[in-house]
Amino acid sequence: MTILLLSAGTTALIVGGIILLLVIIIAAMFVGYYNSFVRKRNNVEEGFSTMDVYLKKRYDLVPNLVETVKGYAKHEKGTLENVIKARNMAVGATSMEDKIQKDSALTGTLKSLFAVAESYPDLKADKQFLQLQNQMTSLENEISSSRKYYNATAKTLNNAIQTFPGVLFAGIFKVKKATLYEVSDQTERENVKVSF
Repeated sequence: MTILLLSAGTTALIVGGIILLLVIIIAAMFVGYYNSFVRKRNNVEEGFSTMDVYLKKRYDLVPNLVETVKGYAKHEKGTLENVIKARNMAVGATSMEDKIQKDSALTGTLKSLFAVAESYPDLKADKQFLQLQNQMTSLENEISSSRKYYNATAKTLNNAIQTFPGVLFAGIFKVKKATLYEVSDQTERENVKVSF
């Protein structure tokens, strides 16, 4: 009889140990996934903030560029107004998604501004315009690099919250999918036509 009581007590101790071990494992998984999501979300926010700094520099440069072009291209009032309008909309964007969308529109209008500049040889030779154009080119390269970094961090977060078992924890912690920076203007996706 004593042997049966010992084995029943031992069994209860083993079962209790297994339950405690499972609770510890589940708690460790919760903590691990939570911390992982926080790190990934912070990386996405850092990537967006870096891009946002370069976008701010671009927004500050656009009025100077428009004013320089305005002196030469008096007949291009509509293009210049569209650039300023797109710039102001981008500056006023509040959410990450809205800023991405408005920035794409600004990029399109800047291309039209530089196309206008091609029609004015005096403008293309203007020292201030060339300096502003070089600054804009440098900024565009920085923006492009920061977009790549942002998209890489967004992809990492999205993969973590959309794959198993992360998808289970993402729902519990209410982690949302990050928006990727994509080309929104369909004309930018078309093949470039080169003719000689």
